[in-house]
Amino acid sequence: MEYVYAALLLHYGKQPINEENVIKVLQAAGIQVDEVRVKALVAALKEVNIDEAIKTAVAMPVAAAPAAAAQAGGAAAGGEQKAEAKAEEKKAEEKKEGPSEEEIAAGLASLFG
Repeated sequence: MEYVYAALLLHYGKQPINEENVIKVLQAAGIQVDEVRVKALVAALKEVNIDEAIKTAVAMPVAAAPAAAAQAGGAAAGGEQKAEAKAEEKKAEEKKEGPSEEEIAAGLASLFG
C-alpha cells in the first residue's frame, strides 16, 4: 500500500511518477524499497489517468448498501428477478467496454499483495 501512497503523493505534488521519484519518497518514509514492486507500480500506472481513477473511486457506491437492503426485508420474487436481470445486463455491458475500474483496481491490488 505504501507504494501506491508514494505514487499518489507524487501525483498530488505534480511530480512525475517514475522509479527514481517513488524510491526517494519510500526511502524518505523509512521504508525498505523493493525495486521490482516499484517497477511494477510505475509500469502499471503509465496508462492510468490518476485523476479519473480518483473520481471513479469516490463515486463508487459503498458495498454495505446491498447488504442493508437485504436485511430490510425480503424483496418480492419479481423484484429479485428484475435485480438479477439488471446485474446480468450490467455484466454484459462491462464485457463490451473492456475491464471495469473494479477489475483494474483488483489487478493493481494483486501486484502489491
